[in-house]
Amino acid sequence: MGIKGLTGLISEIAPAAMKEHDIKTLFGRKVAIDASMSIYQFLIAVRQKDGEMLTNDAGETTSHLMGFFYRTIRIVENGIKPAYVFDGKPPELKKGVLSKRYEKRAEAKEDNEEAKEVGTVEEMDKFSRRTVKVTREHNEECRRLLKLMGIPVVVVYAAGSEDMDTLTFSAPILFRHLTFSEAKKQPISEINLQAALEGLDMNMSQFIDLCLLLGCDYLEPIKGVGPKTALKLIREHKGLKGVVTHLRVKWVLYSPSPEVYRMWVEADKKKQRAAEKAEEAQPESESEDEPAATSDVEKPDHDDSDGEREVTPKPKPKPKKKGKGKGKGGVVIPEEWPWEEAKAIFVKPDVTPADEIELEWKNPDVEGLVQFLVTEKGFNEERVRKGADKLTKFLNSKQQGRLDGFFTVKPKEPTKDAKGKGKLKVDAKKGIKRKGDDKETSTGKKAKTKK
Repeated sequence: MGIKGLTGLISEIAPAAMKEHDIKTLFGRKVAIDASMSIYQFLIAVRQKDGEMLTNDAGETTSHLMGFFYRTIRIVENGIKPAYVFDGKPPELKKGVLSKRYEKRAEAKEDNEEAKEVGTVEEMDKFSRRTVKVTREHNEECRRLLKLMGIPVVVVYAAGSEDMDTLTFSAPILFRHLTFSEAKKQPISEINLQAALEGLDMNMSQFIDLCLLLGCDYLEPIKGVGPKTALKLIREHKGLKGVVTHLRVKWVLYSPSPEVYRMWVEADKKKQRAAEKAEEAQPESESEDEPAATSDVEKPDHDDSDGEREVTPKPKPKPKKKGKGKGKGGVVIPEEWPWEEAKAIFVKPDVTPADEIELEWKNPDVEGLVQFLVTEKGFNEERVRKGADKLTKFLNSKQQGRLDGFFTVKPKEPTKDAKGKGKLKVDAKKGIKRKGDDKETSTGKKAKTKK
């Protein structure tokens, strides 16, 4: 699950909350990883060159096992101790979202069958990925694999997930891109919850309200409310309760009569039809803003350098429909919008207390891995044994301590004789360069060098 627009909002309003890391800088950390999201990623990304998922001779899917085995080894090789967290029973409020996902997968399945008959390789690849579903069998196989690898499945330093709602559940630090392949060369993104709260100038309760207003799996998004509007509303009304009251009162006071509203809708439809006719009448050669054909083709995660593919231009997008969103009467909150129930899921989630969980990293069961991956799933025995050797070496090696475990960084105390220091701090934030700044900075650097 994600929170719509939250990453962009934090990066703009609270940039100090976000950092980028090379995976090697995280050695010595214990990180909880979202297992369900990882399975889904591996089923989509780990594929053959023809775009199909990896399978064994019996036709069983093995993409998720391949991803878990080798990506976990890469994480362990870099001194990180992973613990995988699997999803429990979904809340009742999520049933609507799950049913919509099922409908979308069904549509994608039909499109995929059609693409196999008349479509291009790119279309087949795209629709095939949209039909992916994580099953109970996938979960059970990954649990079995991790147990054989000696990796615990269930307090740790951070949570590794692509879902921004991890922060809404009060995870202090979120790592994104942790399980990405090394070939992508994607730096690991860190988001610090406390720094985000300080940058956004709100408490945890208001942050949860902001996430609910932006849109999540438990609530229908409110049309016309984007990240900046949501932030403004939460700040003005101090919380979602005040926002909901304000918007509903405003709609009652300023909403049009049914007759006027129908006139608005009909006028918008006429404008839309006129725009579509004008678009159809325009010759294709006169379109200056149409992008190059190759820029719109979705790049598959696997390497296609061995063969050429036919590239077809993406059709020009239709004009955006007007009249949907804020409308002429303002932002409208749906009648059934149980935000208080959704907030309760984030405030009091159904979780196992931390003091009841004991994380233990063990030696891998080498023969068990060979039996499962080689005999049952058709993996290469030599590679499996080499992977098991790496797990044994890095899980049991005595790790070098982190410097931040020995030292605590203390903020500098202002001196009495430093005239204008307060202004200097403000100017530094704004990026204004003042006379004497270079001198003070160079002096500071020399002092650090001598020390």
